[in-house]
Amino acid sequence: MKRSFTTRIGDFMAGQGFYILLLLCVAAIGVSGYILFSALGGPEGAAEAGNPTQVTVPSPSPSSAASPAPAASPSPSAAPSPSVSPSASPSPSAQTAAEPEPTVATAVSATAFTWPLKGELLGEFSLEVLAYDPTMGDWRVHSGIDIAANAGAEVCAIAEGTVSAIYHDDLMGTTVVVDHGGELLSTYCNLASQPPVSVGDAVVRGTVIGSVGDTAIAESALPSHLHLEMSQNGLGVDPLTYLPEK
Repeated sequence: MKRSFTTRIGDFMAGQGFYILLLLCVAAIGVSGYILFSALGGPEGAAEAGNPTQVTVPSPSPSSAASPAPAASPSPSAAPSPSVSPSASPSPSAQTAAEPEPTVATAVSATAFTWPLKGELLGEFSLEVLAYDPTMGDWRVHSGIDIAANAGAEVCAIAEGTVSAIYHDDLMGTTVVVDHGGELLSTYCNLASQPPVSVGDAVVRGTVIGSVGDTAIAESALPSHLHLEMSQNGLGVDPLTYLPEK
């Protein structure tokens, strides 16, 4: 029985057509690969297409790594130099005004002394040896000298100075203090109640500053007298070391 061409083609494809179809596919893949290979430029192009791009960074030379690039320094014109005006440095007069010299009070030191009045010496200065006090009936120090004088007798300043205080002491009565300068003071006690001078009055040697009274109750057992004290730098001193010899 004679088969038709179509039937034979179908039998052939059923028998060996699978292998022919596989061969055709392989050929097609080869042709496609060749075309792609040629388009990329041969082996070099394929290597470039298949491998990632590598970027090579040149390493710095030892000299450039060891010494950093110098920082840009500003030019002299960029930072103007400060100008010093003449008024920046104080003048001698300004320094004198800013730092005034300490003022020292001028003290008038007496150089000549006289007795405050004439009279017998009843009691001497004694700060180290106790003396009997007939008024108090005990033994105590005596910080001045007692000069006998009638009540109302004028009492004079023993030297030049300024009346610095007038007050009534509970024990020593009416008191006048004269500042002779140089921290030297003379104190007159047992005066009458109304002295003829005032605080701040300037006196000279022999100026009348009061009169003998009976206001010192601490020495009321003694005859009428003037009690005179002196001090230097706040410390009691013996008036006889300043008064002239009789």
